[in-house]
Amino acid sequence: MSRKQYSKELKLELVKKHLEDEISYWKLGKEYGIEASIIRRWGHKYETFGEDGLEKQNADLCNYSAEFKKKIVLEYLGGNITSQDLAAKYKIHAPSTVRTWIKQYNNHEDLTNSRKEGVYLMAKNGARKNTTLEERINIVEECINTGCNYASTANKYGCSYGQVYVWVRKYKDKGIEGLYDRRGKNKAISQLSDIEKLKAENRLLKAQTQQQQMEIDFLKKLDEIERR
Repeated sequence: MSRKQYSKELKLELVKKHLEDEISYWKLGKEYGIEASIIRRWGHKYETFGEDGLEKQNADLCNYSAEFKKKIVLEYLGGNITSQDLAAKYKIHAPSTVRTWIKQYNNHEDLTNSRKEGVYLMAKNGARKNTTLEERINIVEECINTGCNYASTANKYGCSYGQVYVWVRKYKDKGIEGLYDRRGKNKAISQLSDIEKLKAENRLLKAQTQQQQMEIDFLKKLDEIERR
């Protein structure tokens, strides 16, 4: 009996409902007629590899050398080929992977060797990390500064991709208030002084402004390439 296939879009929809709306895997499974264990497995892949982990074919995740990545980026910046064509030409997992390398290069991040298949980029087994409010602010600031590169931020701070994604999303939706851990174990927003709140808000707004400017500069560079 063949295994039923599910689209990446459906997988992502259910995983985000679990992470953002805090709907249990069991309830999602009952609503969509899918085994809860299957949705939980998707959640684990998302926590570990991000959206790429939900692709139908993901055997070649994390198998690219720094030299190969740089070669692809430079070929793209040469202006004669698209990210989609590069992915097809070199059998790269997805065009989004190429775009990630391009963004890292333009953000002056080092293009490093990917780890071998089966070795996670984030915390071991996608484990969730307990954090303080200040740590979450630092993580969100870092993620925004890297152009919302959830994977690299999660790897740097030893937390899961899903955690970083949710914190950034909550900050964008609710500001600093969205980063408060409502389980009551960490310092509450109301306990922050006005100066502490202002400093935190200014840091994150500065990060957003810098990233927006980098996006503008990046688009200008692409426009110049296309005009050649």
